[in-house]
Order: sequence, then C-alpha cells, then structure tokens
Amino acid sequence: MTNTAEHIGKIPLAGVIGSPIAHSKSPQLHGHWLKKHGIRGFYIPMDVAESDLRGVLTALPKAGFVGVNVTIPHKEAVLGFADQITDRAKLIGAANTLTFGEDGEIHADNTDGYGFIENLKAGAPLWNAKQGPAAVLGAGGAARGVIVSLLEAGVPEILLSNRTRARADNLQSDFGSQVRVVEWAEAGSMFEESNLIVNTSSLGMVGKPEMSLPLDGIKKAAVVTDLVYTPLKTRLLQVAENKGCVTVDGLGMLLHQAVPGFERWFGRRPEVDADARSAVSG
Repeated sequence: MTNTAEHIGKIPLAGVIGSPIAHSKSPQLHGHWLKKHGIRGFYIPMDVAESDLRGVLTALPKAGFVGVNVTIPHKEAVLGFADQITDRAKLIGAANTLTFGEDGEIHADNTDGYGFIENLKAGAPLWNAKQGPAAVLGAGGAARGVIVSLLEAGVPEILLSNRTRARADNLQSDFGSQVRVVEWAEAGSMFEESNLIVNTSSLGMVGKPEMSLPLDGIKKAAVVTDLVYTPLKTRLLQVAENKGCVTVDGLGMLLHQAVPGFERWFGRRPEVDADARSAVSG
C-alpha cells in the first residue's frame, strides 16, 4: 500500500477517533514525534458517535487523512468497515490502527499486543515467555490482545480470571486448552504458580475500584505488569515492588502500540524513549 504521506505537496493528517476522546494522550505523543522528526503533519483527536462512524471513515481519506487510531467504543465496529484486516486483528476481534489507501481503502490492524510485548521486553528484558504460566486478570478487549501476544511469544499456559466468569469462559473457548479459567474468588491462588502477572482490567485505575485480591502469593521471581497507567504505580505494582519483583507500568504499552501506525502514516519509525514518556506524562 502506498503511503499517502509521500504525495508531494500534501500535508499528511492522522488522528484518533473514539467517544469520549478528550482524555487521550495520543495527540501529545504523535505531536512530539512529528516535531522531533520535522514532519509537516498533524494528529487530531476526533469525538465520533457510533452512528457517524461509517460516514467519517469514508470522508477522512478525502480530507487528506492517511490513517487513524481507534479507541473505545469503536474498536470492534471498525472491522465491519475495513477492506483489509490483518490476521491478528481478526484473532483479537478488534482494530486500533487504520491506514487509508489512495483510493480510500481501509486497512485494519491491532497493535495492542505488539505494544504490550515490546513494553514487557523493555521493562523486563530477562523475562522468558517459555519459563512458566502467566496470570491474566480481566477478560475484555485488552485481555484478548494480551493473550494473543503471550501465546505467540511461547507462554505454555495462561491462567485467566475475571469478575464475570462467562466472559473468561468465552475467551477460553476462543483460544483453547492453553487458557485455564480460575474463579475470581480464587484468583489470588494463580499468583503462586505464575512467572508473569498481567492486570488488563480497570481495577486500580483512578476513579475505579481498587484491586482487592489477595496479593501475598506473588513470587519474588515473577514479573508483574499493569495496563493501568493512571496512576503509574498501582497497588498491584507497589505490592509486587515491595516483594522484590520486576514491575512494568502501563504507560510504555501506550507508547509502543503507537509506533507501527506512526511509521505507516508518516514514513519514519519513531523511538520510545524518555522524551516520548515525558510528552504523555507531563
């Protein structure tokens, strides 16, 4: 696919669509990278209602947009409007990165799992996927992306627990015997046999309920990561840190998942570094 950003005389536009969208940190991040690389482009937050989604996606390429990120509540719905869908987006059942062809063709991808794994590699370089099970808390869209990436990395078994058991069962039926569902009331027991612990739920986020699971079973040798990044250090990460675990906060996933889209749209591969973190945490 030819990147529309290469067209002489056109200023490439990209953005993020969702509803609500004012809270998104993506404009700060992409704005930082555009400035750093001296690219004459713009990245714009767009609050789009579900009823307007099709019309907006049809109009954006005509207005000079080369692609968009997609966030809640449109990640699943955009697959219905895409002309091409990557295998991983199909497997996850959602897309977060759309690239527009010259003729307005929509290419849908999901880079959440990529962002998760890259963040994990950066924050816990000694973590070995094949060493043992991973415990995953939550069974929403984020959990799907995490599970796909962990299985691809070679994790032998995933212990999955969610407050609503049926949602965890649905994931188990989608991904097979490598996923074992554990009742929420017994979720604390997963930690004792897990080399990696991942919170994909909203527990511990500012304005959401606190993580109330017993965390005393976490092993010192475990790597613990939380997709929540407000606050940067959740109760789960604080307890794990106090035990001597390697901990990885959720902000890096936001940064790493943005890299493939920026490269496709603007033709430069950006770096996830201290300046990029500062751009979104300031």
